[in-house]
Amino acid sequence: MTEPSALPPLALPPLARAGSLARSRQLFAAFRVEQTDPAYFYGLLALDSVREVRRWCELQDATVLDVGGGPGYFADAFAAQGARYAGIDPDAGELTARGDVGGNTLRASGLELPVADDSVDLAYSSNVLEHVPEPERMADEMVRITRPGGTVVLSWTPWLSPWGGHETAPWHYLGGHRAADRYAGRMGRRPKNDFGRSLFACSVGRMLRWLEAAEASGRVRRVEVLPRYHPSWARWVVRVPGLREVVSWNAVLVVRVL
Repeated sequence: MTEPSALPPLALPPLARAGSLARSRQLFAAFRVEQTDPAYFYGLLALDSVREVRRWCELQDATVLDVGGGPGYFADAFAAQGARYAGIDPDAGELTARGDVGGNTLRASGLELPVADDSVDLAYSSNVLEHVPEPERMADEMVRITRPGGTVVLSWTPWLSPWGGHETAPWHYLGGHRAADRYAGRMGRRPKNDFGRSLFACSVGRMLRWLEAAEASGRVRRVEVLPRYHPSWARWVVRVPGLREVVSWNAVLVVRVL
């Protein structure tokens, strides 16, 4: 499990300093070209995300399972840090978005991971929870496959954030189905992120309730909860009910498996 995606390297700028306002600006600027230049956005996001993960666990020789790994940007970034990487994604289109499917990838659902109990050092997922109808079940599965002492990192877009409706935003604030229908009427096709089918309302509060239950059961210990793109001095917003659902933009939940 050491192969990177074996796809052409990307020309990406140096990352701004971790936790800085410059980093936030860099990521939000890249986010503006997610639709027009996904290689740039996801390549930069993968590098930044793996740098963040290194704050919580050692990646050299670590066994990593990436749920929703997609076309290989995260595979490259994890492999560059010496991790033994494997990716899972249910969408064949995502797996082939860069052409060839990268090494060590499997088409499967995050709700039923085809992985043995206690078998990985890090279970990682970026922007998948909002695409499954039972995010708690996916979180449970990621805990199940992680060894005691291992780490689970979950990142997702809360429904009430400005990008909660994905390509149907900001109309999702008037209702998910209405926003998707409006998109279909304007574009002549259903959105890729179709509310109730491939996009669901996953709030920060909902996943914090899952975390509290998991902690009470003795399965995990909380490491950190934070807004993904914010500078370090603005991470307090995730602790404020209501505000966090809108302002966090993207939330990260990190736990240690017991």
